[in-house]
Amino acid sequence: MRLTKLGPRHGLLGVALAAGAVGLTSLPASAQSVLKAVPHADLKVLDTHVGSIQITKIYSLMVYDTLFAWDEKWNVKPQMVGSHEVSTDKLTYTFKLRPGLKWHDGTKVTSKDVIPSVQRWAKRDAMGQKMLEFTAAFEAVDDDTFRMKMKEPYGFVEFTLGSAGGSLPVIYREKDAATDAFTGITTTIGSGPFKFNREAWQPGSKIVFDKNADYPARAEPADGLAGGKAVKVDRVEWIIMPDPGTTAAALNRGEVDLWDNPAGDQIPLIEKNKDIVVSPLTPFGNMGFLRTNALYPPFNNPKARLALAYAFDQRDFQRASSGDDERWWKVCYSFFICGTPYGTEFGSEAVRKVDLAKARQLMAEAGYKGEKLIMITTNEIAAIGALAQVATARLKEIGVNVEMQVNDWGSVVTRMTKKDEPDKGGWNMFTSRGTASTYHHPLTNITAVMTCDGKNWNGWPCDEEAEKLRNQFIREPDEAKRREILNRFHARLVEVQPYALLGNFMPLYAWRKNVDGVVKGAILAYWNISKS
Repeated sequence: MRLTKLGPRHGLLGVALAAGAVGLTSLPASAQSVLKAVPHADLKVLDTHVGSIQITKIYSLMVYDTLFAWDEKWNVKPQMVGSHEVSTDKLTYTFKLRPGLKWHDGTKVTSKDVIPSVQRWAKRDAMGQKMLEFTAAFEAVDDDTFRMKMKEPYGFVEFTLGSAGGSLPVIYREKDAATDAFTGITTTIGSGPFKFNREAWQPGSKIVFDKNADYPARAEPADGLAGGKAVKVDRVEWIIMPDPGTTAAALNRGEVDLWDNPAGDQIPLIEKNKDIVVSPLTPFGNMGFLRTNALYPPFNNPKARLALAYAFDQRDFQRASSGDDERWWKVCYSFFICGTPYGTEFGSEAVRKVDLAKARQLMAEAGYKGEKLIMITTNEIAAIGALAQVATARLKEIGVNVEMQVNDWGSVVTRMTKKDEPDKGGWNMFTSRGTASTYHHPLTNITAVMTCDGKNWNGWPCDEEAEKLRNQFIREPDEAKRREILNRFHARLVEVQPYALLGNFMPLYAWRKNVDGVVKGAILAYWNISKS
């Protein structure tokens, strides 16, 4: 069928029909309650173990489940686990799954699914890798019970198993969890509150989730990513609408119900509509950042990375990516998100003022002589593209030869994992936005991990002193001493700059007032939402 490009005036219904989307016409209309949402990006990666992409995390929490979960204030609570015990020496953890957990194919969830899932996730995630360093054994006791034995006390076991930062420790079926940790899982059979409707999925256009009627929600109220995941609609449809103006018009007309991460320049327009709510859902702001590739010059030299801190004015980045309204963003010099429990700015005084001459000097000292550097980015997520444009302009001001290569977000995500030379399929820089759930804590912050084994997150910066301090922080049981170590660790990060800070912002969501029960938490959740 030949598709005709439709403008905003034609409405979402016209877009859906033109795309040949599978809609409610194939289902009894009277029996359906459908929530139509516009996600912040298209879903292209189905395996949350292999990456920390936010859209994949949202999908994963709908279709799969976790052993523990973080509540609205990021306290850890049991989820798939019904009960657990910790030995007095803190070296043995025994967990029992709660009854009634089933895969979407009807088979029972067992310990044989849990163990390989956690082990696979832990090979890729910063928190998981750290937990494995402390773990002596992970074994099944019976179908419902499993045990972890530690080499030494590790005070973050439950916090790690419920992580909403980095990659998510969701539980896969045993046969799926057997997939190599560096090969993506493409099956979509989970045990979570929604079923992924594979037949209705139209990549680049529409993604459909159906209520899992067999899901045994916990009895307590929904609380962030914890509590009862009761599904109150029959179906959730994600409508992919790359143009923010089109999305704003559809939301204003009531053709869609919810918009995940509305574009900054559209917020004043939709706020005028008395039938629309615009609100953040997390207690803390998120972070804009620029990641450099430390494997290749000039950013293998920390002086070149430090040059960016002197060159960048965070206000420029946030105005471009979040809008002019300063209610929703602020300047922040913490690698762990200002306002969070560990959001220190200690040691950052020198880089709080833009100094272009200093930036040029540091680039020269790093050995940079005008070589072309490649910035990979996307306009599919407008805010990320805006960050890249501001960074490119400022880098050119200090004499850096930057080539910005724009592609779809899925291609950028794939490319950022490659260690090839920048001019042979690799890269030198990319911009992104990081969630506070990932960046708020030295244990969860994947970009602050500076191990020298090449197994840390994309960019692979190496600094033994920073890692020494991070490990001291993790092992220290006394909170006052832990904060002293945190300040030393943060000051070291300012020196070696694992990533450039581009300011904090409040991630916003918009929904029609006939939508109720949107849960506040670290990641957008679709359970507990009803629509009248």
